[in-house]
Amino acid sequence: MDVGHDRRVHRRAVAMRRALLVGIDHYDHQRPLTGCVNDATALQPLLARNEDSTKNLDCRLLTGTVTRNDLLGGVRALLAGGADFAVLYFAGHGTPVDGDVALVTSDGQGETPGVLFAEVLTIARKSQVKEIVVILDCCFSGGAGTVAALTEAAVLRSGMSILTASRGDQYSAEAGGRGLFSTHLEGAIEGGAADVLGHVTVAGLYAYVSECFDAWEQRPTFKANVDRLHDLRRCEPSVPLPTLHKLLEWFPDPAHHYQLDPTYEPDKSQSGLDPHPEHEEIFDQLQKCRANKLVEPVDHQHMYFAAMESGSCRLTPLGRHYWQMAKRGTL
Repeated sequence: MDVGHDRRVHRRAVAMRRALLVGIDHYDHQRPLTGCVNDATALQPLLARNEDSTKNLDCRLLTGTVTRNDLLGGVRALLAGGADFAVLYFAGHGTPVDGDVALVTSDGQGETPGVLFAEVLTIARKSQVKEIVVILDCCFSGGAGTVAALTEAAVLRSGMSILTASRGDQYSAEAGGRGLFSTHLEGAIEGGAADVLGHVTVAGLYAYVSECFDAWEQRPTFKANVDRLHDLRRCEPSVPLPTLHKLLEWFPDPAHHYQLDPTYEPDKSQSGLDPHPEHEEIFDQLQKCRANKLVEPVDHQHMYFAAMESGSCRLTPLGRHYWQMAKRGTL
């Protein structure tokens, strides 16, 4: 095997994924903010590396004093040719403009508050980047992607997703030198939004952050026109892939009950049974599946009692989903 060739291919693949993180606290004609630079700076290392430290997105930070020309130039560079996947993150002031939202820049004022999101959409529509994710942490950010902002097409271009901190009629809050939305977003990217296999997607981010706010607070919004979702980041799987493949062996069909007995439980000193390393290893893996809602004991509250009382366990609906994936060879 040509290891050097494989590494070169990997390096080329990494170079096709970009992120532009914009954080603006300084404004010439608006009140200053305190958390936007902190937010962009906190997200950069998470997006730049996967949890196992492998290279993820090629990130650029745009912070401090950011003019309209700076932001437009950054967006054009982000969505220029040569990338398959791009992320635009913006934290700063937002202001509603005729059904659209303007991403306010440091020099913004009067009739030119910054960059209208419709301008971002125009650049995105002409871009050859296959998947584009936009994340906005600014007031009135839900105005992005409205029919008014979408102008001629009235739909998002294929492969584009927009995640916003609030609806188009809401403010986005800061607290303790951070944006509330971006603080939750950081936890989601760090692993809170990862699925069983460790994939973090923009849809997973929305599912996570939308649960962080109640009905009286700002409400995140999510719009997408995609037929598949790329990973924003990869985290360590909560259930190892070999264990997921073992589901086919332990459960010959999705409705099968796997029989347990006291030999599976490592703590069986009072039972007088000899150690059974093979069964104990299987039980350890089943316990991981139980912790991730893939397996459940039958007629027992805990797996321990299912084993000690010679009960059984079965796949949950989520477990049957991963069983089917293993069966189809898509894991």
